[in-house]
Amino acid sequence: MERPYLLFLGDVGDQLAAKTAHGIADWRPQWCVGQLRLPGCKADTGLADLTLEEAAARGAKTLIVAVANSGGSMPEHWTDTIVRALDLGMDVASGLHVRLGRLPAVAAAAAKGGRKLFDVRYTDQTFNTGKGFKRAGMRCLTVGTDCSVGKKYTALAITKEMEKRGLKVDFRATGQTGIFISERGVAIDAVVSDFISGAAEWLTPENDPDHWDIVEGQGSLFHAAFAGVTLGLLHGAQPDALVLCHEPTRKHMRGLPHAPIPDLKDCFQPYQSMATLTNPECRFVGVSIDTHLLSPSAAERLLKSVEDRFGLPCVDPLATGTGPIVDALEKLCAS
Repeated sequence: MERPYLLFLGDVGDQLAAKTAHGIADWRPQWCVGQLRLPGCKADTGLADLTLEEAAARGAKTLIVAVANSGGSMPEHWTDTIVRALDLGMDVASGLHVRLGRLPAVAAAAAKGGRKLFDVRYTDQTFNTGKGFKRAGMRCLTVGTDCSVGKKYTALAITKEMEKRGLKVDFRATGQTGIFISERGVAIDAVVSDFISGAAEWLTPENDPDHWDIVEGQGSLFHAAFAGVTLGLLHGAQPDALVLCHEPTRKHMRGLPHAPIPDLKDCFQPYQSMATLTNPECRFVGVSIDTHLLSPSAAERLLKSVEDRFGLPCVDPLATGTGPIVDALEKLCAS
């Protein structure tokens, strides 16, 4: 995909619905010229608000439909914006389940202008079923108490810290936002269910004994809608290390008001038990908590209390950094 990007947020109803835009803006701001929001949009990345014409004048090459919603659908009234972007000479990329080329007006506009359409959730790669054979190299997987609790940000922050230390490491993207950020990966939730673990094995191949794959987690074992993709990724990634991610102000599972968030103490054993199917040595090395909705003093108290309670390093990947977790990974690799 050609850069720079214009991030299209549509008219989504909250910040989490625009988490793809936030991820790109937070980790690759230099790739973006701004954001485009329709009336009623309740999300904001902090980038400059631009019209399509203003973005084109600033050199935008690709409009990214930078939203994430349950089911991956695209509202019909967004089509005019996408068509106009194509008419102005931009390519269009999307991480939604609906394919851009299957929208007749979009397909026609792309063909007319010779523009490219990118559906990053889909790949031409063929995957085998998972085998579970032990393979060389080290792997760390981020897992969560719920969806959208910082698994991607934690994995990216761990990768960044390991790179800073000169360690052998790769971030392995498993969702559309991670793919936009790293420009590679596999959207695991678009893989046919029988092949999820095989796709995760393909994504994290045999490597040097001291090389780390930091794997972006998806969904949650405790979320009724997305536990299946979480389990397939857990088995295929064959992690040596797990990091539990949590958002402390959440009262119920995202989109499921009848389903409360489990207590942290009840989350470790199910993940570790499921992971031992393909790696009996898997263990937790830390907890990552998104504290941005807490006051600094409350955040500090929470991180310390969780660390004391479970005897694991507890960090906010953005506010405090992931140094203590990387220390634990280095020790695990050396053992």
